[in-house]
Amino acid sequence: MKKIDVLIVGAGPIGLACGIEAEKNKLNYVILEKGTLVNSIFNYPVNMTFFSTSEKLEMGDIPFMSINKQPTRPEALEYYRRVTKHYDLKVNLYEEVKQLKKLEDGTFLIESSKETYLAEKVVLSTGFYDLPNKMNVPGEELPKVTHYYKEPWPYIGQKVIVIGGGNSGVDVALETWRKGAEVTMVLKDQSVDRTVKYWVLPDIENRIKEGSIKAYYNSSVKEIREKEVVVDTENGEVTLENDFVLAMTGYKPNYELLNQLGVELTLDEKRRPCFDGKSQESNVSGLYLAGVVCGGLNTREFFIENTIVHAHAIFEDIMSKRKQVLK
Repeated sequence: MKKIDVLIVGAGPIGLACGIEAEKNKLNYVILEKGTLVNSIFNYPVNMTFFSTSEKLEMGDIPFMSINKQPTRPEALEYYRRVTKHYDLKVNLYEEVKQLKKLEDGTFLIESSKETYLAEKVVLSTGFYDLPNKMNVPGEELPKVTHYYKEPWPYIGQKVIVIGGGNSGVDVALETWRKGAEVTMVLKDQSVDRTVKYWVLPDIENRIKEGSIKAYYNSSVKEIREKEVVVDTENGEVTLENDFVLAMTGYKPNYELLNQLGVELTLDEKRRPCFDGKSQESNVSGLYLAGVVCGGLNTREFFIENTIVHAHAIFEDIMSKRKQVLK
């Protein structure tokens, strides 16, 4: 069993920011990540461009240089790799947290896929990209259906249905159409999302207007079949020929670790975990929440750029309480 001061779950940007704060405060810590470094960003579409500017994604006084105003996925992957190397952060990749338990003395027992840890404090920075929002319709588990998108090449010359009108859905629709896919969008609202990146919004609206990309508004998928998709539209049910379904329906946080420790959730539809807005400490003493996991099902409230500050707040509270104990 390894005894440490702080265990950080998740090596995304905010988890790394927490590691930097742990280094600065000379704490014994480890960051556990079940995938690769900044795993969520790695799983983003290959050609994705961030909405945020590079300077808003910076941390640890390390400049983030990008060719354009908005950085790309490869630039972000390289930047966070350099940050990790610069601070020599203690990151264990491909090590998944399986069980979390708070002991009677206030410490935490953590069982991972490779080791057992005893930690004074725990920081959960687990993001929300691992669990897609399912449509719960017949045929959703067919091989032609995916909730993740990497690149357009598999869809050349194919009949593609894109579900969702947010940034992801719009990017997927435009990119696959430009590589020769026959694209139809199924949108639950009466238009594409107004929060779509400002330089992309006119593009998708013009492609729909000219008929290059077909769109069904106020609609939803009813059933997915091997070669068809049944859609409930505002004008009745339609059956469309189809080869692939790209369901860009968003994602949700993994509540399993929160539930294991008894973190309380709000009773509204957001199901936000309860935490102190100043220290980021949850209702479970010694357990801190950092990053987008704080938003619960409201995944549009927290981003990298407005949650990097969580790291400083957390470790300021940890160090303050350690000093009180030493008095």
